[in-house]
Amino acid sequence: MVVLTPWDLYRSYGDIGILRRQYPSMLAWIDRGIQRGPDGLWDPELWQLGDWLDPTAPPIEPGDARTNGTLVADAYLVHVTSTMAQISNALGETADAARFQSDACQFKSTFESKYIAQSGLVVGDTQTALSLAIVFDLHSTPEKAATAAARLVHLVRLAKFRVATGFAGTPLITHALTKSGHHQVAYRMLLERGCPSWMYPITMGATTMWERWDSMLPDGSINPGEMTSFNHYALGSIINWLHSSVGGVTPISPGWKEIRVEPIPGGTIDSAEVAYETPYGRLECRWRIYPEDNQFRLELLVPPNSSALVILPSEQHRQTRRELDTNRDGTWIGSGSYHFSCQCDASSYCYGWPPKPIIPIMRSPEPESIA
Repeated sequence: MVVLTPWDLYRSYGDIGILRRQYPSMLAWIDRGIQRGPDGLWDPELWQLGDWLDPTAPPIEPGDARTNGTLVADAYLVHVTSTMAQISNALGETADAARFQSDACQFKSTFESKYIAQSGLVVGDTQTALSLAIVFDLHSTPEKAATAAARLVHLVRLAKFRVATGFAGTPLITHALTKSGHHQVAYRMLLERGCPSWMYPITMGATTMWERWDSMLPDGSINPGEMTSFNHYALGSIINWLHSSVGGVTPISPGWKEIRVEPIPGGTIDSAEVAYETPYGRLECRWRIYPEDNQFRLELLVPPNSSALVILPSEQHRQTRRELDTNRDGTWIGSGSYHFSCQCDASSYCYGWPPKPIIPIMRSPEPESIA
């Protein structure tokens, strides 16, 4: 929180003053607030919250997660140290930037030696551990990361696409799947209705996210454990993936002055719309797939004094507003209203849908519960 929250605010609003005001507290935390072991990572004897509220944890033991708490804390320490290098660089604190970058590289190497096998598989073999390693780039080679991603997909299929992560893993798992090229598996998780899943509370009439996946049980009774809030953020963190991957918008530079627009269609979703009030004005992005002519059509409003990199599902695209400079990495555009379209037939955006669960040989397949 001390480091990542100011960084997220800076990324959202572009106000360097946020970082400058908080910089002393960031230094105090990372230099004196962390109880380190001999290897520079967290002291393994210190109890950590870790992947709090893992859905398999019993109501009276909410910290009894499948993923080791110190592994979670160490993964975040590598990530936080790397972020501190970026913050120091943004503030012109070059000596600190060099120090934190060196530390981040050393901690990454230590983490890999401590928790990651030569194959790329991660100690503990959980969805959270694998997602942390993938999203935070904790593997030393792309091949090892690909092995971890394949294992993550396997575990998600074994779980029948129901969520198997707590507060630490849930914000990352769909990002990990999409980053590693498995966006259809992420969509399948999104659309699962069985408990625990994002759709389960909706089937129970929820209008807000719950603190536990089963704060209300299928029979309508309330979970007997403590912490059964019916208005809680953590498990609703899927919204970031909805904005960035389904809606398709993310900031490239602080304050959204430069924007990446890259919707990734998948599953049974054939349209999406997202709007955001950036510091420069309103950003709007909406897309729809028209199966009658296999067209993906995107409407985009780029705020004043901003620019956007547009990457469509197909390399073949056209625009109807003005001539654009195009390269293999996408199309850069300035502020204004735009319309794009490209070929996007069902065989491309529906490829591999729906992914199938892995059912033990002694069990009969259950009817799939897809929204």
